[in-house]
Amino acid sequence: MATHRNGFVQVRGAREHNLKNVSLQIPRDALVVFTGVSGSGKSSLAFGTLYAEAQRRYLESVSPYARRLFHQMPVPVVDTIDGLPPAIALQQQRSSPTTRSSVGSVTTLSNLLRMLYSRAGTYPKGQALLYAESFSPNTPEGACPQCHGLGRIYDVTEKSMVPDDSLTIRERAIAAWPTAWQGQNLRDILTTLEFNVDIPWKKLSKKDRDWILFTDEQPTVPVYAGFNPEEVKEALKRKMEPSYMGTFTGARRYVLHTFANTQSALMKKRVSQYMLSTECPTCMGKRLRRESLSIKFAGYDITELSRLPLKKLSGIFNSYADGTATLDQKVAKDHQEKVLVAQRIAEDLVARLRVLMDLGLGYLSLERSTPTLSPGELQRLRLATQVHSNLFGVVYVLDEPSAGLHPADTEALLKVLDLLKSSGNSLFIVEHELDVIRHADWIVDVGPAAGERGGEILYSGPPEGLKDIENSRTGRHLFDDNVFTPLNPRKPHDWLQLKSVSRNNLVDLDARFPLGVLTSITGVSGSGKSSLVSQVLVELVAAHLGHELPQEEEEQDTLQQENVVTIGGKITGGMEKIKRLVQVDQRPIGRTPRSNLATYTGLFDHVRKLFASAKAAKARHYDAGRFSFNVGKGRCDNCEGEGFVMVELLFLPSVYSPCPVCNGSRYNAKTLEIKYREKNIAEVLAMTVDEAHEFFTEDESVKRSLYVLQEVGLGYIRLGQPATELSGGEAQRIKLATELQRTGRGNTLYVLDEPTTGLHPADVEKLVTQLNRLVDAGNTVIVVEHDMSVIARSDWVMDMGPGAGEEGGHIVAEGTPIHVANSKESKTAVYLHRELKLSRLI
Repeated sequence: MATHRNGFVQVRGAREHNLKNVSLQIPRDALVVFTGVSGSGKSSLAFGTLYAEAQRRYLESVSPYARRLFHQMPVPVVDTIDGLPPAIALQQQRSSPTTRSSVGSVTTLSNLLRMLYSRAGTYPKGQALLYAESFSPNTPEGACPQCHGLGRIYDVTEKSMVPDDSLTIRERAIAAWPTAWQGQNLRDILTTLEFNVDIPWKKLSKKDRDWILFTDEQPTVPVYAGFNPEEVKEALKRKMEPSYMGTFTGARRYVLHTFANTQSALMKKRVSQYMLSTECPTCMGKRLRRESLSIKFAGYDITELSRLPLKKLSGIFNSYADGTATLDQKVAKDHQEKVLVAQRIAEDLVARLRVLMDLGLGYLSLERSTPTLSPGELQRLRLATQVHSNLFGVVYVLDEPSAGLHPADTEALLKVLDLLKSSGNSLFIVEHELDVIRHADWIVDVGPAAGERGGEILYSGPPEGLKDIENSRTGRHLFDDNVFTPLNPRKPHDWLQLKSVSRNNLVDLDARFPLGVLTSITGVSGSGKSSLVSQVLVELVAAHLGHELPQEEEEQDTLQQENVVTIGGKITGGMEKIKRLVQVDQRPIGRTPRSNLATYTGLFDHVRKLFASAKAAKARHYDAGRFSFNVGKGRCDNCEGEGFVMVELLFLPSVYSPCPVCNGSRYNAKTLEIKYREKNIAEVLAMTVDEAHEFFTEDESVKRSLYVLQEVGLGYIRLGQPATELSGGEAQRIKLATELQRTGRGNTLYVLDEPTTGLHPADVEKLVTQLNRLVDAGNTVIVVEHDMSVIARSDWVMDMGPGAGEEGGHIVAEGTPIHVANSKESKTAVYLHRELKLSRLI
């Protein structure tokens, strides 16, 4: 237990979101965990109140101009907060969208490495000294001149732009050209230029084909819309007045110009399919100038070193830090300062790498781009950077740092958090993981339930005191371990067999998945679970069924996305028992505030029909479309159904304020006059799932949808809550609920990747019940999971490992939970054994 020598943070009258005017005191210099079910108000207290106030106080001290550089949180609704130190927030967030951001840049390790190569690298004879920036692909001094530091070059070819050369230009042989009017315009221009647009493309001369596709000329010529070639010739001869003057653009020029300049992600995606990406021949994909790549350290150029797993990198630098390895003898003799520089930088690198390895990230490489990391991995990278910054007297506010972590990695995380605390800092952590909660010096339990039924402080004090709080769901799980009913593992009906799978760290792996049961795939972070299940298994089954998989929508250059491909793998048996595949992942359910829980689940269609059937609506001839905020007739004209308007502020970030016309309701006044059971459509959208379930007692289909949403732990979410405000875990559970409310067909394979992310143990119970319901209906459920309570209640467990990255990729143990719990090779076994024992399942 920490000594609270510097006293407490005193909070009085916090009313942010659903907090009910709460007051409490929280110790400093301690590890404080905020607990409670999803939606109880934990984040509103930790982030919306404490962190937001700390940030506001800091920003008061900087110039208005500098404030623009910060992502400012709204000012919290609270009376007073005393004794609050400066705060740093480490939140779960989607990776930064640029592929130029990497593990090396987030942790600043790449900067150290560049300095090392500049000052202590082995230079070829006669090579002048290069400064650190010459080793970065993001600077003019370092970037390869041919690919501009991307490592790949992009071009278009005749084959890519004209996939079917038996078509004529009129039949859209040039697929890369725009469709609709602009495509017609370019064909008309070619007719004026006396090209034959009615013979197959392959019958045109090479000279003509090359000019049409690759010319940079842009002639402007008269266009006679709707004329055939003969009529155009005649019109030109007579010098007739044209419909308009049209300017020609070659197909390659159109593709490259559109890709470089369009603001539309859809247009960029469309033209990118005609561009071919190949490894840059100058730098061989290494992104740097030849001069930079000619300098070596420990026998590697800087890119080769950046591609090694951090664990291997640590081994290399260890020997330089402790002096067992040294630079080339001649270099050491002639340049004593290089030896010193190498040792100093190696010592610093080793210290920083140690923290990353303690956080279970030793399988990553410095070159790995941040968009390919999970939110949990990115948060831990940023945490490692903070540990090394040696700040003192700061509050770190963390958002579920254990998300996506195996219990073995959670232990390492706790050691790192203890290190931050012992350096004189306070840690305020929003967390559901029982191991982290048990480790706390102080617990703030918020509840008792979610949304309107939460927002109270049930308990604030040392962990053992929570035992006496009767209405605490956290206390029940923390101290009464026998909360789940034991399950007798079901026997598999058959097996889905995969052979010779190769992807990422999986090499020529054979695997089999039991059908008709609930299977958990386990293993430390980076062991190959997601590669095997969420990628290879899903791809192979989808291909077999002829399903189209949804494309990952990343807000980044389409061509810069790193496409990791499955090198090998095939299904050798069991597919005859699978009729349908459902992948329930954590991708957003929508990219704009117009998408929400009600629209995604189809619930909104039922609700709009109910409003349209009201007497007043019928009298006015309002149909269901009138009650959509995405359609002109029913929505507010001022904000076009957004509910808010943007206000530009000089020197400050733009702010969004409720629309002054509809007061944020999104609808026009006439639409809001229609009531269903005394509520208008905007009031219904403002209800939480729990409130709506009580409200729609008379409508079975709406009630059923709402019941399923409650059962996956989403009772606290508002029906109209924008998709952009939902976490990955919430989005995944909305997708699961949408599936669950469909009529069961059986023979479906459900694949879920860490469905318990962001869930309180009380909601995990509900989730397991729903997954079992799917299995009982004749389906197969496979979950990638770290939560031991889910794993212990599975029918079958497949444990991957033994380690991460190169040390993983194997199936270490498989069988019933009890069988895997007794495995000697498995890193999961010890934690699974403990869970089974605690839950009295063994």
